[in-house]
Amino acid sequence: MGKKLLFISLLSVVFMQAQQIQWASKAIKYSSDLGGKQNGIKRILGRPDAFPQGGSSPNAWTPKNALGGSEYVIVGFENPQTIKQVAIFENLNAGCAMRILTDNGSGKFETAWARKPDKKTSYYSASMPADRKYYYNRKRRKIQAAPDVAVNAGIEYAILDNPVSNVAAVKVEFNFALLPGQKQIDAIGISDSVEPIVVGVNTISAFENLQTAQMIDFGNPAISNPVVSSDGKKLYFTAEGENKGILYSSANENGKWVMPKPEIPALNDEDSYNLLEAANADFILKSGMSYNRGTGETGFEILENKEGKYFSSGPLKIVAYNNYDDTAEATINTDGSVLILGIETDLTQGGADLYFAKRKDDGTYSLLENFGKTANSAADESMPYLLSDGKTLLFCSNGFSCYGDFDIYVTTRLDDSWKKWSEPINLGSKINSAGFDGSPFYDETSEMLYFIRMTDGSNSLYSIKLPLATLAQRQ
Repeated sequence: MGKKLLFISLLSVVFMQAQQIQWASKAIKYSSDLGGKQNGIKRILGRPDAFPQGGSSPNAWTPKNALGGSEYVIVGFENPQTIKQVAIFENLNAGCAMRILTDNGSGKFETAWARKPDKKTSYYSASMPADRKYYYNRKRRKIQAAPDVAVNAGIEYAILDNPVSNVAAVKVEFNFALLPGQKQIDAIGISDSVEPIVVGVNTISAFENLQTAQMIDFGNPAISNPVVSSDGKKLYFTAEGENKGILYSSANENGKWVMPKPEIPALNDEDSYNLLEAANADFILKSGMSYNRGTGETGFEILENKEGKYFSSGPLKIVAYNNYDDTAEATINTDGSVLILGIETDLTQGGADLYFAKRKDDGTYSLLENFGKTANSAADESMPYLLSDGKTLLFCSNGFSCYGDFDIYVTTRLDDSWKKWSEPINLGSKINSAGFDGSPFYDETSEMLYFIRMTDGSNSLYSIKLPLATLAQRQ
Protein backbone atom coordinates (compact mmCIF):
# COMPACT_ATOMS: atom_id res chain seq x y z
CA MET A 1 0.00 0.00 0.00
CA GLY A 2 2.86 2.34 0.87
CA LYS A 3 4.54 1.73 -2.52
CA LYS A 4 1.26 2.41 -4.31
CA LEU A 5 0.81 5.72 -2.50
CA LEU A 6 4.42 6.65 -3.27
CA PHE A 7 3.84 5.86 -6.97
CA ILE A 8 0.70 8.00 -7.04
CA SER A 9 2.57 10.83 -5.32
CA LEU A 10 5.39 10.68 -7.85
CA LEU A 11 2.88 10.77 -10.72
CA SER A 12 1.29 13.83 -9.13
CA VAL A 13 4.65 15.60 -8.92
CA VAL A 14 5.41 14.84 -12.59
CA PHE A 15 1.95 16.05 -13.62
CA MET A 16 2.31 19.24 -11.60
CA GLN A 17 5.71 19.97 -13.12
CA ALA A 18 4.59 19.47 -16.72
CA GLN A 19 3.79 22.68 -18.53
CA GLN A 20 0.51 23.23 -20.29
CA ILE A 21 1.67 25.17 -23.35
CA GLN A 22 -0.44 26.56 -26.16
CA TRP A 23 0.54 28.53 -29.24
CA ALA A 24 -1.64 31.22 -30.75
CA SER A 25 -4.14 29.53 -33.08
CA LYS A 26 -6.12 32.54 -34.32
CA ALA A 27 -5.34 36.17 -35.16
CA ILE A 28 -8.35 38.07 -33.81
CA LYS A 29 -7.27 41.65 -34.41
CA TYR A 30 -4.06 43.49 -35.26
CA SER A 31 -2.87 46.98 -36.05
CA SER A 32 -1.17 46.30 -39.41
CA ASP A 33 0.90 43.90 -41.46
CA LEU A 34 2.69 43.86 -44.78
CA GLY A 35 -0.01 41.69 -46.32
CA GLY A 36 0.46 38.74 -48.60
CA LYS A 37 1.61 35.24 -47.79
CA GLN A 38 5.00 36.31 -46.45
CA ASN A 39 5.28 38.29 -43.20
CA GLY A 40 1.50 38.58 -42.89
CA ILE A 41 -0.33 38.31 -39.58
CA LYS A 42 -1.00 34.58 -40.00
CA ARG A 43 2.73 33.96 -39.78
CA ILE A 44 2.52 34.61 -36.03
CA LEU A 45 0.32 31.53 -35.50
CA GLY A 46 1.54 28.14 -34.34
CA ARG A 47 4.94 27.06 -33.09
CA PRO A 48 8.00 29.23 -33.75
CA ASP A 49 9.47 28.89 -37.25
CA ALA A 50 12.51 31.15 -36.87
CA PHE A 51 13.87 29.68 -33.62
CA PRO A 52 16.44 28.65 -32.65
CA GLN A 53 18.15 30.08 -35.74
CA GLY A 54 16.82 33.63 -35.39
CA GLY A 55 17.11 36.26 -38.10
CA SER A 56 14.80 37.60 -40.77
CA SER A 57 12.13 35.15 -41.88
CA PRO A 58 9.09 35.25 -44.21
CA ASN A 59 7.42 33.05 -41.58
CA ALA A 60 7.20 35.88 -39.04
CA TRP A 61 4.78 38.81 -38.65
CA THR A 62 6.22 42.16 -39.77
CA PRO A 63 4.02 45.18 -38.95
CA LYS A 64 4.16 48.30 -41.09
CA ASN A 65 5.59 50.37 -38.22
CA ALA A 66 8.15 47.77 -37.17
CA LEU A 67 11.06 50.18 -37.70
CA GLY A 68 9.85 52.67 -35.13
CA GLY A 69 6.18 52.85 -34.18
CA SER A 70 3.46 51.36 -31.99
CA GLU A 71 1.66 48.17 -33.01
CA TYR A 72 -0.50 45.53 -31.36
CA VAL A 73 -1.87 42.06 -31.96
CA ILE A 74 -4.70 40.07 -30.35
CA VAL A 75 -4.38 36.31 -30.66
CA GLY A 76 -6.71 33.54 -29.54
CA PHE A 77 -5.99 30.08 -28.16
CA GLU A 78 -7.85 26.86 -28.83
CA ASN A 79 -8.62 26.02 -25.19
CA PRO A 80 -9.01 28.54 -22.35
CA GLN A 81 -6.49 27.89 -19.57
CA THR A 82 -4.81 29.37 -16.53
CA ILE A 83 -1.60 31.17 -17.44
CA LYS A 84 1.41 32.41 -15.51
CA GLN A 85 3.56 33.23 -18.50
CA VAL A 86 3.35 34.70 -21.99
CA ALA A 87 6.35 34.05 -24.23
CA ILE A 88 6.90 36.33 -27.23
CA PHE A 89 9.39 35.05 -29.81
CA GLU A 90 11.01 38.04 -31.53
CA ASN A 91 13.46 36.95 -34.22
CA LEU A 92 14.78 40.45 -34.97
CA ASN A 93 15.83 43.06 -32.39
CA ALA A 94 13.85 41.70 -29.48
CA GLY A 95 12.68 43.66 -26.45
CA CYS A 96 9.85 45.91 -27.67
CA ALA A 97 6.81 44.34 -25.96
CA MET A 98 5.34 46.98 -23.64
CA ARG A 99 2.09 45.56 -22.24
CA ILE A 100 0.17 42.29 -22.17
CA LEU A 101 -3.56 42.11 -21.59
CA THR A 102 -5.66 38.96 -21.14
CA ASP A 103 -9.29 38.09 -21.89
CA ASN A 104 -11.15 35.34 -20.02
CA GLY A 105 -13.76 35.01 -22.76
CA SER A 106 -15.83 38.01 -21.74
CA GLY A 107 -14.30 40.22 -24.43
CA LYS A 108 -12.91 42.57 -21.78
CA PHE A 109 -9.11 42.81 -21.65
CA GLU A 110 -7.27 43.52 -18.42
CA THR A 111 -3.58 44.29 -18.00
CA ALA A 112 -1.61 41.31 -16.74
CA TRP A 113 1.95 42.49 -17.41
CA ALA A 114 3.70 45.75 -18.19
CA ARG A 115 7.31 46.39 -19.07
CA LYS A 116 9.35 47.89 -16.27
CA PRO A 117 11.79 50.69 -17.19
CA ASP A 118 14.82 48.54 -16.35
CA LYS A 119 13.47 45.34 -17.96
CA LYS A 120 15.98 43.57 -20.20
CA THR A 121 15.16 40.87 -22.74
CA SER A 122 17.46 37.87 -22.79
CA TYR A 123 18.81 37.51 -26.29
CA TYR A 124 18.78 34.07 -27.85
CA SER A 125 22.34 33.60 -29.09
CA ALA A 126 22.93 29.84 -29.04
CA SER A 127 22.45 29.39 -32.78
CA MET A 128 23.66 32.65 -34.29
CA PRO A 129 27.31 32.20 -35.35
CA ALA A 130 29.14 35.11 -36.88
CA ASP A 131 29.55 33.41 -40.27
CA ARG A 132 25.84 32.93 -40.90
CA LYS A 133 25.80 35.24 -43.90
CA TYR A 134 24.73 33.13 -46.85
CA TYR A 135 21.59 32.21 -48.67
CA TYR A 136 20.72 29.97 -51.58
CA ASN A 137 20.28 31.64 -54.97
CA ARG A 138 18.22 29.27 -57.10
CA LYS A 139 19.02 31.02 -60.37
CA ARG A 140 22.56 29.68 -60.56
CA ARG A 141 22.53 27.17 -57.72
CA LYS A 142 25.32 29.05 -56.00
CA ILE A 143 25.71 30.38 -52.50
CA GLN A 144 25.71 34.16 -52.45
CA ALA A 145 26.68 36.57 -49.72
CA ALA A 146 23.62 38.04 -48.02
CA PRO A 147 23.62 41.55 -46.54
CA ASP A 148 24.41 41.85 -42.87
CA VAL A 149 21.41 42.57 -40.66
CA ALA A 150 21.09 43.09 -36.95
CA VAL A 151 19.65 39.87 -35.57
CA ASN A 152 19.43 40.09 -31.77
CA ALA A 153 16.75 37.42 -31.60
CA GLY A 154 15.14 37.03 -28.21
CA ILE A 155 12.30 35.51 -26.25
CA GLU A 156 10.36 37.86 -24.02
CA TYR A 157 9.37 35.69 -21.06
CA ALA A 158 6.63 37.80 -19.50
CA ILE A 159 5.96 36.33 -16.04
CA LEU A 160 2.61 37.60 -14.82
CA ASP A 161 2.37 39.18 -11.39
CA ASN A 162 -0.59 36.92 -10.64
CA PRO A 163 -1.91 33.83 -12.45
CA VAL A 164 -4.91 34.52 -14.68
CA SER A 165 -7.51 31.80 -15.17
CA ASN A 166 -9.62 30.88 -18.19
CA VAL A 167 -7.52 32.89 -20.65
CA ALA A 168 -8.92 32.61 -24.18
CA ALA A 169 -7.07 35.51 -25.83
CA VAL A 170 -4.04 37.71 -25.29
CA LYS A 171 -3.31 41.23 -26.50
CA VAL A 172 0.33 42.30 -26.86
CA GLU A 173 1.24 45.94 -27.35
CA PHE A 174 4.62 46.89 -28.84
CA ASN A 175 6.68 50.05 -29.03
CA PHE A 176 9.13 49.34 -31.83
CA ALA A 177 10.84 52.71 -31.34
CA LEU A 178 12.58 51.25 -28.27
CA LEU A 179 15.25 49.63 -30.44
CA PRO A 180 16.71 50.43 -33.88
CA GLY A 181 16.36 48.13 -36.86
CA GLN A 182 13.70 45.89 -38.33
CA LYS A 183 11.42 43.83 -36.04
CA GLN A 184 9.57 40.57 -36.59
CA ILE A 185 7.39 38.48 -34.28
CA ASP A 186 7.61 34.74 -34.86
CA ALA A 187 5.18 33.27 -32.31
CA ILE A 188 3.29 33.83 -29.05
CA GLY A 189 2.90 31.08 -26.50
CA ILE A 190 1.21 30.80 -23.10
CA SER A 191 1.94 28.50 -20.18
CA ASP A 192 0.60 27.70 -16.72
CA SER A 193 4.17 27.62 -15.40
CA VAL A 194 6.90 30.19 -14.77
CA GLU A 195 9.44 27.81 -16.29
CA PRO A 196 10.61 29.31 -19.62
CA ILE A 197 8.95 27.84 -22.69
CA VAL A 198 11.76 26.09 -24.53
CA VAL A 199 11.64 25.35 -28.26
CA GLY A 200 14.11 23.51 -30.40
CA VAL A 201 14.55 22.09 -33.86
CA ASN A 202 11.99 19.43 -34.75
CA THR A 203 14.31 16.44 -35.03
CA ILE A 204 14.67 12.98 -33.47
CA SER A 205 17.34 11.52 -31.19
CA ALA A 206 18.33 8.88 -33.76
CA PHE A 207 19.62 11.61 -36.09
CA GLU A 208 21.68 13.12 -33.29
CA ASN A 209 23.34 9.73 -32.67
CA LEU A 210 24.82 9.59 -36.19
CA GLN A 211 28.51 10.00 -36.89
CA THR A 212 29.55 13.48 -38.03
CA ALA A 213 29.30 14.08 -41.78
CA GLN A 214 32.62 14.04 -43.66
CA MET A 215 33.74 16.11 -46.63
CA ILE A 216 34.70 14.31 -49.85
CA ASP A 217 37.75 16.17 -51.16
CA PHE A 218 37.84 16.41 -54.95
CA GLY A 219 40.30 19.28 -55.06
CA ASN A 220 37.77 21.80 -53.83
CA PRO A 221 35.81 22.72 -56.97
CA ALA A 222 32.48 24.41 -56.27
CA ILE A 223 30.15 21.40 -56.35
CA SER A 224 26.39 21.00 -56.75
CA ASN A 225 23.78 18.28 -57.37
CA PRO A 226 25.41 15.01 -56.25
CA VAL A 227 23.76 11.89 -57.73
CA VAL A 228 24.84 8.24 -57.40
CA SER A 229 24.08 5.82 -60.24
CA SER A 230 21.63 3.01 -59.53
CA ASP A 231 24.43 0.42 -59.51
CA GLY A 232 26.46 2.49 -57.03
CA LYS A 233 29.49 2.62 -59.33
CA LYS A 234 29.42 6.32 -60.23
CA LEU A 235 29.04 9.52 -58.27
CA TYR A 236 27.95 12.39 -60.51
CA PHE A 237 28.15 16.07 -59.63
CA THR A 238 28.35 19.44 -61.33
CA ALA A 239 31.43 21.62 -60.98
CA GLU A 240 30.62 25.30 -61.10
CA GLY A 241 32.44 27.44 -63.66
CA GLU A 242 32.00 30.98 -64.91
CA ASN A 243 28.35 30.95 -66.00
CA LYS A 244 28.74 27.26 -66.76
CA GLY A 245 28.22 23.90 -65.11
CA ILE A 246 30.24 20.87 -66.16
CA LEU A 247 29.08 17.39 -65.22
CA TYR A 248 31.75 15.17 -63.65
CA SER A 249 31.70 11.62 -62.39
CA SER A 250 33.84 9.69 -59.92
CA ALA A 251 34.25 5.91 -60.00
CA ASN A 252 33.90 3.76 -56.90
CA GLU A 253 37.10 1.78 -56.39
CA ASN A 254 37.36 -0.44 -53.33
CA GLY A 255 34.69 1.56 -51.55
CA LYS A 256 36.28 4.96 -52.21
CA TRP A 257 35.51 7.65 -54.76
CA VAL A 258 38.51 8.39 -56.99
CA MET A 259 39.36 11.73 -58.58
CA PRO A 260 36.53 12.71 -60.95
CA LYS A 261 36.63 13.22 -64.70
CA PRO A 262 34.31 15.17 -67.03
CA GLU A 263 31.39 13.08 -68.24
CA ILE A 264 30.79 12.03 -71.85
CA PRO A 265 29.63 14.70 -74.35
CA ALA A 266 26.13 13.17 -74.43
CA LEU A 267 25.73 14.33 -70.82
CA ASN A 268 27.71 17.57 -71.16
CA ASP A 269 25.93 19.86 -73.58
CA GLU A 270 27.95 22.99 -74.31
CA ASP A 271 24.77 25.05 -74.46
CA SER A 272 23.38 23.81 -71.11
CA TYR A 273 24.27 24.15 -67.46
CA ASN A 274 24.47 20.31 -67.12
CA LEU A 275 23.06 19.04 -63.85
CA LEU A 276 21.67 15.61 -62.98
CA GLU A 277 18.62 15.38 -60.77
CA ALA A 278 18.15 11.58 -60.78
CA ALA A 279 19.75 8.51 -62.36
CA ASN A 280 18.42 4.97 -62.51
CA ALA A 281 19.02 1.94 -64.73
CA ASP A 282 16.52 3.05 -67.39
CA PHE A 283 16.84 6.83 -67.59
CA ILE A 284 18.34 9.97 -66.11
CA LEU A 285 16.67 13.29 -65.36
CA LYS A 286 18.87 16.18 -66.48
CA SER A 287 18.38 19.90 -65.91
CA GLY A 288 20.04 23.17 -66.79
CA MET A 289 18.68 23.54 -70.31
CA SER A 290 17.51 26.89 -71.58
CA TYR A 291 13.85 26.84 -72.57
CA ASN A 292 11.16 28.88 -74.26
CA ARG A 293 8.54 30.23 -71.90
CA GLY A 294 4.92 29.71 -72.83
CA THR A 295 5.64 26.39 -74.55
CA GLY A 296 5.39 24.10 -71.53
CA GLU A 297 9.16 23.53 -71.63
CA THR A 298 10.79 23.35 -68.21
CA GLY A 299 14.57 23.23 -68.69
CA PHE A 300 14.54 19.50 -67.88
CA GLU A 301 14.91 16.50 -70.15
CA ILE A 302 14.78 12.74 -69.72
CA LEU A 303 17.55 10.72 -71.36
CA GLU A 304 16.84 7.02 -71.84
CA ASN A 305 19.63 4.55 -71.17
CA LYS A 306 19.89 1.99 -73.97
CA GLU A 307 22.81 -0.39 -73.51
CA GLY A 308 24.93 2.31 -71.91
CA LYS A 309 24.11 5.00 -74.44
CA TYR A 310 21.84 7.95 -73.68
CA PHE A 311 19.14 9.23 -76.01
CA SER A 312 17.14 12.34 -75.25
CA SER A 313 13.37 12.24 -75.50
CA GLY A 314 13.36 16.01 -75.97
CA PRO A 315 12.45 18.82 -73.58
CA LEU A 316 10.33 17.71 -70.64
CA LYS A 317 7.04 19.61 -70.78
CA ILE A 318 4.44 20.46 -68.14
CA VAL A 319 1.02 21.82 -69.02
CA ALA A 320 0.83 25.60 -68.44
CA TYR A 321 4.30 25.59 -66.87
CA ASN A 322 4.94 28.76 -64.91
CA ASN A 323 8.21 29.53 -63.13
CA TYR A 324 9.19 32.82 -61.51
CA ASP A 325 12.88 31.89 -61.80
CA ASP A 326 15.08 30.72 -64.64
CA THR A 327 15.61 27.29 -63.07
CA ALA A 328 13.96 24.82 -60.72
CA GLU A 329 14.97 21.72 -58.75
CA ALA A 330 13.37 18.33 -59.39
CA THR A 331 13.18 14.65 -58.55
CA ILE A 332 11.20 11.82 -60.11
CA ASN A 333 9.83 8.43 -59.07
CA THR A 334 11.36 5.21 -60.37
CA ASP A 335 9.03 4.73 -63.36
CA GLY A 336 8.93 8.42 -64.30
CA SER A 337 5.19 8.75 -63.74
CA VAL A 338 5.40 11.48 -61.08
CA LEU A 339 7.68 14.51 -61.17
CA ILE A 340 8.34 16.63 -58.06
CA LEU A 341 9.64 20.19 -58.35
CA GLY A 342 10.91 22.88 -56.03
CA ILE A 343 9.66 25.98 -57.79
CA GLU A 344 7.98 29.35 -57.27
CA THR A 345 4.69 29.89 -59.11
CA ASP A 346 1.44 31.82 -58.73
CA LEU A 347 0.15 29.10 -56.39
CA THR A 348 3.04 29.22 -53.95
CA GLN A 349 2.60 29.30 -50.17
CA GLY A 350 5.33 31.94 -50.02
CA GLY A 351 8.66 31.52 -51.79
CA ALA A 352 9.61 28.36 -53.66
CA ASP A 353 7.31 25.42 -52.87
CA LEU A 354 7.20 21.69 -53.49
CA TYR A 355 4.87 20.68 -56.33
CA PHE A 356 4.10 17.48 -58.20
CA ALA A 357 2.92 16.67 -61.73
CA LYS A 358 1.78 13.35 -63.18
CA ARG A 359 2.79 12.03 -66.60
CA LYS A 360 0.09 11.88 -69.25
CA ASP A 361 -0.32 9.37 -72.07
CA ASP A 362 1.46 11.65 -74.53
CA GLY A 363 4.59 11.85 -72.35
CA THR A 364 4.02 15.40 -71.11
CA TYR A 365 3.14 16.15 -67.51
CA SER A 366 -0.11 17.51 -66.10
CA LEU A 367 -0.65 20.81 -64.31
CA LEU A 368 1.56 21.37 -61.28
CA GLU A 369 -0.18 20.76 -57.94
CA ASN A 370 1.05 22.14 -54.64
CA PHE A 371 2.09 19.80 -51.79
CA GLY A 372 0.09 21.90 -49.34
CA LYS A 373 0.82 23.81 -46.14
CA THR A 374 2.31 21.00 -44.06
CA ALA A 375 5.41 20.54 -46.20
CA ASN A 376 5.53 24.11 -47.58
CA SER A 377 6.21 27.23 -45.53
CA ALA A 378 6.13 30.94 -46.36
CA ALA A 379 9.84 30.73 -47.15
CA ASP A 380 11.62 28.41 -49.63
CA GLU A 381 11.29 24.65 -50.05
CA SER A 382 13.39 23.13 -52.79
CA MET A 383 16.02 20.55 -53.79
CA PRO A 384 13.76 17.49 -53.39
CA TYR A 385 14.90 13.88 -53.59
CA LEU A 386 12.39 11.01 -53.63
CA LEU A 387 13.42 7.55 -52.44
CA SER A 388 12.52 4.40 -54.36
CA ASP A 389 9.50 3.70 -52.12
CA GLY A 390 7.81 6.70 -53.72
CA LYS A 391 6.86 7.99 -50.27
CA THR A 392 9.98 9.20 -48.46
CA LEU A 393 11.09 12.64 -49.60
CA LEU A 394 14.20 14.59 -48.63
CA PHE A 395 14.13 18.32 -49.29
CA CYS A 396 15.66 21.58 -48.15
CA SER A 397 14.10 24.62 -46.54
CA ASN A 398 14.78 27.84 -44.68
CA GLY A 399 11.16 28.09 -43.51
CA PHE A 400 11.15 25.82 -40.45
CA SER A 401 13.07 25.85 -37.18
CA CYS A 402 16.59 24.90 -38.17
CA TYR A 403 20.29 25.09 -37.38
CA GLY A 404 21.37 27.40 -40.19
CA ASP A 405 20.29 29.16 -43.37
CA PHE A 406 19.05 26.07 -45.23
CA ASP A 407 18.60 22.66 -43.61
CA ILE A 408 17.70 19.21 -44.94
CA TYR A 409 14.39 17.63 -43.88
CA VAL A 410 12.47 14.42 -44.44
CA THR A 411 8.72 14.03 -44.94
CA THR A 412 6.50 11.07 -45.85
CA ARG A 413 3.61 10.87 -48.32
CA LEU A 414 0.49 9.82 -46.40
CA ASP A 415 -1.88 8.85 -49.22
CA ASP A 416 -2.17 8.50 -52.99
CA SER A 417 -3.29 12.08 -53.55
CA TRP A 418 0.34 13.32 -53.28
CA LYS A 419 -1.08 16.31 -51.39
CA LYS A 420 -0.86 14.95 -47.84
CA TRP A 421 2.58 14.80 -46.28
CA SER A 422 3.81 14.31 -42.73
CA GLU A 423 5.26 17.14 -40.67
CA PRO A 424 8.85 17.70 -41.85
CA ILE A 425 11.59 16.34 -39.56
CA ASN A 426 15.00 18.03 -39.49
CA LEU A 427 17.87 15.58 -40.13
CA GLY A 428 19.73 16.92 -37.10
CA SER A 429 22.97 18.72 -36.28
CA LYS A 430 25.28 15.93 -37.51
CA ILE A 431 24.03 16.68 -41.01
CA ASN A 432 22.82 20.29 -40.85
CA SER A 433 25.29 23.01 -39.96
CA ALA A 434 25.02 26.68 -38.99
CA GLY A 435 25.21 27.67 -42.67
CA PHE A 436 23.82 26.21 -45.88
CA ASP A 437 23.14 22.48 -46.33
CA GLY A 438 21.24 21.24 -49.36
CA SER A 439 20.98 19.15 -52.55
CA PRO A 440 20.50 15.82 -50.73
CA PHE A 441 20.88 12.48 -52.49
CA TYR A 442 20.34 9.17 -50.69
CA ASP A 443 22.04 6.02 -51.97
CA GLU A 444 19.82 3.24 -50.66
CA THR A 445 22.31 0.46 -51.46
CA SER A 446 25.14 1.86 -49.33
CA GLU A 447 22.76 3.77 -47.02
CA MET A 448 24.82 6.92 -47.52
CA LEU A 449 23.48 10.43 -47.68
CA TYR A 450 25.32 12.85 -49.97
CA PHE A 451 24.71 16.58 -49.78
CA ILE A 452 26.22 20.02 -50.33
CA ARG A 453 27.46 22.22 -47.51
CA MET A 454 28.79 25.76 -47.57
CA THR A 455 32.44 25.54 -46.42
CA ASP A 456 34.97 28.39 -46.45
CA GLY A 457 33.04 30.38 -49.00
CA SER A 458 32.39 27.53 -51.43
CA ASN A 459 29.91 24.66 -51.60
CA SER A 460 31.56 21.30 -50.88
CA LEU A 461 30.42 17.69 -51.07
CA TYR A 462 29.71 15.80 -47.83
CA SER A 463 28.55 12.30 -47.00
CA ILE A 464 27.29 10.48 -43.92
CA LYS A 465 26.18 6.96 -43.08
CA LEU A 466 22.43 7.12 -42.54
CA PRO A 467 20.68 3.76 -42.06
CA LEU A 468 17.42 3.50 -43.95
CA ALA A 469 15.69 2.32 -40.77
CA THR A 470 16.83 5.51 -39.02
CA LEU A 471 15.60 7.68 -41.89
CA ALA A 472 12.20 6.02 -41.62
CA GLN A 473 11.84 6.86 -37.90
CA ARG A 474 9.50 9.64 -36.86
CA GLN A 475 9.95 9.82 -33.08
